[in-house]
Amino acid sequence: MLSAKELKDRRAKRNRYQIAQKSHGRLRLSVHRSERNISVQIIDDKAGKTIVAASTLEEDLRKKLKTGANKEAAKTIGTLVAERAKKAGITEVVFDRGAYLYHGRVKELAEAAREAGLSF
Repeated sequence: MLSAKELKDRRAKRNRYQIAQKSHGRLRLSVHRSERNISVQIIDDKAGKTIVAASTLEEDLRKKLKTGANKEAAKTIGTLVAERAKKAGITEVVFDRGAYLYHGRVKELAEAAREAGLSF
């Protein structure tokens, strides 16, 4: 029987395979959610580089937010990454939720990024 980590890795690989098939060269907005924090990166898979990143571990956000593990923090990070992407000239991305369900904090982050002008 597979362990929980192996199952999570399988879900993430399956999701990334589908994204690679449908991305058509667009950049990838990758979400990582932990028990206490949430972080997001916009990654260029062709070059293998992170272009834009935001996390609840950043100093100024740690002071503003009560915790990094709620929907309010996810909304803040979604808005922040969209603003940074606009400054970098990025408007279209592919959303990579990893092994996480599109629910709760992941959903709030995605909706906040869309409202702030990022298209996916």
